[in-house]
Amino acid sequence: MPLYIVATPIGNLEDISLRALRTLREVKLIAAEDTRRTRKLLNAYDIKTPTTSYHEHNKLTKLDYILDCLKDGDVALVSDAGMPGISDPGYELITAVSQRGIPLIPIPGPSVVTTALVVSGLDTGQFRYLGYLPSKASARRRQLQEIAGEQVTIVVFEAPHRLPAALKDILSILGDRQIAVCRELTKLHEEVFRGTVSGAIAHFTAPRGEFTLVIEGDTEPEKPQLTDEVKKRLKEMKGLGVGAKEAATRLAAETGLSRKELYQAWLELN
Repeated sequence: MPLYIVATPIGNLEDISLRALRTLREVKLIAAEDTRRTRKLLNAYDIKTPTTSYHEHNKLTKLDYILDCLKDGDVALVSDAGMPGISDPGYELITAVSQRGIPLIPIPGPSVVTTALVVSGLDTGQFRYLGYLPSKASARRRQLQEIAGEQVTIVVFEAPHRLPAALKDILSILGDRQIAVCRELTKLHEEVFRGTVSGAIAHFTAPRGEFTLVIEGDTEPEKPQLTDEVKKRLKEMKGLGVGAKEAATRLAAETGLSRKELYQAWLELN
């Protein structure tokens, strides 16, 4: 029997498809990240299907139970919000089902990642989703340093109590870029701040709710580097009798380095 991967609303309970509602009514069991939150959705649409919890703390012990249930009937997997398998424990179940050759049927729907991206006002042509930034400051800064030079838009999640520290690290490492800080998307207190990182720090002094950050990619062109390979080329050209001025001019055109920097490297070959 198939496992249905069912997207559920990220906030507003009206944001669910007819197909998703039909699937949740017809399956024999719903595996939910938090059965209490899922029950609110089911009650709103008078769906009586039994539920079982499947979350971060029981995903290993519950895995075999759900796989056994799939032998007798269809199962739907839902997360607290959005598409299961994205930054939630549903990934392990989906992987296990796939490895056993059990059919996987996606029921697409809301996604906080794409929702935040399209309302950010930033480039949507290419983006990189990082999930939650690390909670430890050192790991968070290290991850930000790794993506500092990327020119694509960055999407991350952040908890309210960590938001001020995260924004300060983003400002320190990525610079005062354009950012959209999306709070409580599709919910009663939805808010989208668009501006600079420093402006976001000033705005969110007492953050509450769920946050999705959409960060502008690096707009500064990468500075050419005087690599060992470039120095090797200079040495080879010198060995062939090419003059300093000609060598610097030719390599400047090829590498983007300045002729002054290349001429200085030429002199250091002596």
